[in-house]
Amino acid sequence: MTTFDFSPLFRTSVGFDRLASMLNTSSRPDQAGGYPPYNIVSRGENSYQITMAVAGFAENELKLTSELNQLTVVGEKAEEEESEDNHFLYRGIATRSFERRFNLADHVRVTGARLDNGLLHIDLERELPEVMKPRSIEIKSEGNKSLLEGKAEKKQDKAA
Repeated sequence: MTTFDFSPLFRTSVGFDRLASMLNTSSRPDQAGGYPPYNIVSRGENSYQITMAVAGFAENELKLTSELNQLTVVGEKAEEEESEDNHFLYRGIATRSFERRFNLADHVRVTGARLDNGLLHIDLERELPEVMKPRSIEIKSEGNKSLLEGKAEKKQDKAA
């Protein structure tokens, strides 16, 4: 596998230290093996939704945690025991436990989650702080102001 040297980028950038760790973890093969399958959908400029197929899991068997720009979804399913009355001839429905992690950008927060027909829908919203939103800055010029005031005073003197 090819490795990339991002050190020239980081010599001139400040505050992108998380980017290096994300690039390193993304190059590793997926630990979960693709289970459970999921979709990530953009619902607008600042709204997203993750939908995971978690058929067979109840609400109390799923746990969502969001901390330090990472969303973790854990599913823990107790294995069904076979007995004399309950003997599997074929087991095709996956009931294995899983842990899936998603990296979240700065200022992205989870706004809600719901379980609907075996699909877990997780709603995300990007909320930029006021400081980061574009704003207009007034330009003041002291030189022009004093020049205009001087002209106004001369006009007043001539009128008097």
